Amino acid sequence: MNSELLQALDILEKEKGISKETLFEAIENSLLTACKNHFGKADNVDIEIDRTTGEFHCFYVKSVVASEEEIEDDCLQISYEDAQALTKEAQVGDEVRVEVDSKDFGRIATQNAKNVILQKIREEERNSVYNLYSGKAKEVVTGIVQRYIGKNVSVNLGKADAILNESEMVPGETFQPTERIKVYILQVSNTPKGARIVLSRTHPDMVKRLFEEEVTEIKDGTVEIKSIAREAGSRTKMAVYSNNPDVDPVGACVGQNGSRVNAVVAELENEKIDIVEWDENPGTFIQNALSPAKIVSVFADPEERTAKVVVPDYQLSLAIGKEGQNARLAAKLTNYKIDIKSETQAKDAPGFRIEDYQYDDDDEEYEEYEDGEYEGEEVYEEEYTEEPVEETEE
Repeated sequence: MNSELLQALDILEKEKGISKETLFEAIENSLLTACKNHFGKADNVDIEIDRTTGEFHCFYVKSVVASEEEIEDDCLQISYEDAQALTKEAQVGDEVRVEVDSKDFGRIATQNAKNVILQKIREEERNSVYNLYSGKAKEVVTGIVQRYIGKNVSVNLGKADAILNESEMVPGETFQPTERIKVYILQVSNTPKGARIVLSRTHPDMVKRLFEEEVTEIKDGTVEIKSIAREAGSRTKMAVYSNNPDVDPVGACVGQNGSRVNAVVAELENEKIDIVEWDENPGTFIQNALSPAKIVSVFADPEERTAKVVVPDYQLSLAIGKEGQNARLAAKLTNYKIDIKSETQAKDAPGFRIEDYQYDDDDEEYEEYEDGEYEGEEVYEEEYTEEPVEETEE
């Protein structure tokens, strides 16, 4: 029986992730419960379990009294005569250990002990699952689609089922039972019914995690993902920066012949991904963020987090994008409120001309900004304009 017990504990430890020590403690508690149910008390019960052999013993610790007449509680006291039968060294006032045979426990006491063990196993199993997946929160994992629950999807992650809510699914995306999908663990909470795991396929960080899996330079810290703006199912813009001047951050993410970015695109059901280079100069960063549109100039105000952008007339629709998507994602990516005008519109628009940043109404010069400062900085891309842009003196 003891070998069978140890075998059962080994299986539970392996399959349920519950430590053997925890299971031994559950058995000890169950024996205490059985003693209390059978004898009415368990305050002076001592349980010993050999972790190696599985042998267990249950003892009542009793005080020795002179005679049977002085015994007030059988569970707490034992006569000198009976104590001598156990050990010749026992004296009145000493404490002796009286072993209890578990076979003496009644059916109800045994059933209650069994329930204590099962309850502990269920509790530890829930805690084990919670600890496992709470450590994976904000990570991407692979799951197997189980079934639809209304418009939500149940996904099996291996040791637990999780929910992919309709609001966290890419619009138009459908799944088939047993299909393997990658999901982002959005939230893990511990409930009386076990771990509740909420998944997402629309979160911007899902794109970040997928690139971390594909791009070695991101994993080792050479390339950083500075910010991401995403409209799930349509387009994502991602700003990257290299800590090594010899490593091109955009090229590292794209991969040879686009292999790395294409792997992520395939996982996201052909969602378009724009990878741009992050720059500490907000003017340059905003210009990069509005890619693929060509930019004439950018006037950025870091304090107000606003920027005014001038583009060639024929590039205005491209800069704004379909239904404003390109400008909207660029604004999210840079955290700047971006106002875009064509060269024609900018001629009569305050704040879109370089002279607006040179002199005030009293013809007093504004503060001159050195390289690396951002206000009033103008970004030129001469190859994008039909006529050369004349540089002004500051």
